[in-house]
Amino acid sequence: MTATTPPSAPFDGIRFSVLDRSRTREGEDGAQALRDTVRLAREAEALGYHRFWVSEHHGVPGVAGSAPTVLAAAVAGATTRIRVGTGGVMLPNHQPMVVAEQFGVLESLFPGRIDMGLGRSVGFTDGIRRALGRDKEDADRFAGQLDELLGWFTGEQTAHPQVHARPAEGLRVPPYVLATGEGATIAAAAGLPLVIGDLRGRARLLEAIDGYRSAFRPSAWSAEPYVVVAGTVAVAGTEEEARRLLMPEAWSMAYSRTRGVFPPLAPPERVEALEMTEKQRGFYASGLRGHVYGTEDQVAAELARVVKETGAQEVLVTTSTYDRAALLDSYRGLARLAGLTRA
Repeated sequence: MTATTPPSAPFDGIRFSVLDRSRTREGEDGAQALRDTVRLAREAEALGYHRFWVSEHHGVPGVAGSAPTVLAAAVAGATTRIRVGTGGVMLPNHQPMVVAEQFGVLESLFPGRIDMGLGRSVGFTDGIRRALGRDKEDADRFAGQLDELLGWFTGEQTAHPQVHARPAEGLRVPPYVLATGEGATIAAAAGLPLVIGDLRGRARLLEAIDGYRSAFRPSAWSAEPYVVVAGTVAVAGTEEEARRLLMPEAWSMAYSRTRGVFPPLAPPERVEALEMTEKQRGFYASGLRGHVYGTEDQVAAELARVVKETGAQEVLVTTSTYDRAALLDSYRGLARLAGLTRA
């Protein structure tokens, strides 16, 4: 599909970026999902996206990305210009010094291209948390861990006197805080950029962003608030085709909410033929609502509204679907309407 009009002013100065969760598809293994993430990163770079991030999930059947800094290294090695990072490393699962060392290595290998997105979530289930040596309460330690982590880069951490993180100390790897739970408050207090989603709960999203901006304290890392809004965006030739891109993830979420297992993505035609329980049907319908999807013109109008309401400086697209070719076409359409490329 070719855009009939040039990109509109609402996107002037707005960055567009991609987060890929390395979702597995029915009939494919994790290795294929990881290779496809690297391939998508190269395509996103060619389309003009600003950054490409990967995520951290442990023990989830439908997600292959369990080691984001390792995957980020593969992505950075396969690209040349696009910024690469994590959305995010779940800090409560790790020792801050080790995280600093990993990002220090990444920044040393790919100087000026690495982002350090950080979240406060812990394992998906009690069993996974036990395997990680963590529990739910570890999320409450995030603010302290974040302070320690940044101190490993500046050389000012006090938790472990006379210990230094090499090669991190002295490097500047931009940190971002993912807003889960109290994340927005912590980001404001630390003076760090905020990554917040999703686009479905618009009222709560705007409230959290307003609170972040009003409470923001300038830091050595960021002089002023910086907001990245994250969410699912699907672009296709028709509104119905774009909606079909949402079906595999909506069903996967509905299944996980009722069975406790997050399955690989299924094709839309199989999802449509499923006999869902009443509860699953409710979760599935909920999973289809509130996302930004449609034709290029429809998505351009809705994203312009999102940018205006939130005042965001950046949009991070987190879309997952079964059909990889259709997903790439969606990213192409978004790049066109945002003015990133004429491809």
